[in-house]
Amino acid sequence: MLSSGMFISGTSGHARGLTFFLLCFIFSCAYAWAGDTLTLTLQQAIDLALLQSPTTRSARHTFLAQYWNYRYYRANYLPSVTLTSSPYINNEINKITQSDGTSRFLGQSQFGGDVVLSINQNISLTGGALFLKSRLNFLREMESGTDMFSSIPVSIGYSQNLFGYNSLKWSRRIEPLRFAEAKKSYAEAVELVSASACNSFFNLAAAQNEVEMACNNYANADTLYRMAQGRYKIGTITENEMLQLEIRRLSEETNVMNAEIAYEEQLYSFRSFLGLGRDTEIFLVLPDSVPRFNISLHEALAFAMENSPDPLYYKRLRREADSNLAAARADAGLKADIYLQFGLSQTGNTLSGVYDRPMTQEYASLSLTLPIFDWGRGRGRVQVARSNKELTDIRAEQGMEDFRQNVYKLVSQFNMQSRKVHIARLTGERANHRHLVAMRLYIMGQNTLLDLNDAIAERNTARRSYLNQMSTYWSLLYTIRSITGYDFQNRQEITEQLPLE
Repeated sequence: MLSSGMFISGTSGHARGLTFFLLCFIFSCAYAWAGDTLTLTLQQAIDLALLQSPTTRSARHTFLAQYWNYRYYRANYLPSVTLTSSPYINNEINKITQSDGTSRFLGQSQFGGDVVLSINQNISLTGGALFLKSRLNFLREMESGTDMFSSIPVSIGYSQNLFGYNSLKWSRRIEPLRFAEAKKSYAEAVELVSASACNSFFNLAAAQNEVEMACNNYANADTLYRMAQGRYKIGTITENEMLQLEIRRLSEETNVMNAEIAYEEQLYSFRSFLGLGRDTEIFLVLPDSVPRFNISLHEALAFAMENSPDPLYYKRLRREADSNLAAARADAGLKADIYLQFGLSQTGNTLSGVYDRPMTQEYASLSLTLPIFDWGRGRGRVQVARSNKELTDIRAEQGMEDFRQNVYKLVSQFNMQSRKVHIARLTGERANHRHLVAMRLYIMGQNTLLDLNDAIAERNTARRSYLNQMSTYWSLLYTIRSITGYDFQNRQEITEQLPLE
């Protein structure tokens, strides 16, 4: 069940080979019996993560939430039609003012209600609201059985805050930016899922590699220890060397158990990331090589400025700061509200009568509010909003500079990474060959145990380095794809289908 890739050891020895085979066979079977086996290449792991990873589903729902927020914002600029009704029953004693100015407590028993149909339209340019209404009221005196109706067949009106904060205007400036940012954030999140899939893939591959190295090292230590027992009996090695080999054998046995535990943890994490069942056994197939190409720094920055959500994010922050400053200024100054309404109205004892020859109805009002002395609260709010705006501008400028530097850093690292992978591969091949030579010389008695241990350590380090460099390469590639929204390998823009219902 372990993928060895380029790191299969060529050390000979019947006893060592048999011990190594038995250990790895038992370890592999322990997992294979637990459930089904799934063989995955790196691309298959990425595709599976994009299809069913919890991270991918979370990104979809995050975008959908932003989408419906945007739909809500758009609806504020469209006409709305509302039908309301408030039926009631009133059976109580109330204080009633008489025609001569005196008051009496009289019993009332009434049933009534109204129906209002209204059409409203917000005006984003001015921040006001235009409305068209039709209203019908009904009242029945229960004791006398008298019915009364009143109606406003049609009325048109307009309300406006003259010097206040125009939330409709600022929403029109901010919300489209927020939604465009959400679309680009979703595309970025999908590519970041791919980068995370690469990290998880190679983390599990590294854990598998540690188990294989531990089994291999234990097999070698066991073989050398058994050979040393014979040599010790004939006096060709010292007791100190014999004890060193025994200690190394015991240490490698402990390393096997530790590597198995670490592998279980990585396997659980990998299953969780891909949304797989806990009994699914994973067999990884490592890439044989990495694509070798360079990315232009200028081109990468141009695509990043166009496709990344970060520039839109900082632009939105600045507009939100401007909006807060405008709201603080409006709240601190003169406020004036106007309300205009013109319509027709009529009353009667029958339903048809209230629509017969209606009379005109006009209403206009103007309300003014001017803060005269508020202990500096209004001015203080304006100063705070202005300071926050300046701070936001500074942070936005610094954030964009950091964004550009991050693009440069990632591209520079990537352009060197394929060479690092190639060097790590050559280093692994040479370290593996040196280990074979050191093992053969030690068995022939022409090498010291210290030299053999150095060769084993170099081989293990080279194997770890190769996997680490491979992981870094693929992680950098998909991170750059996420920032730029561009596939530099195939020379095409990355288009993600938005998860809209």
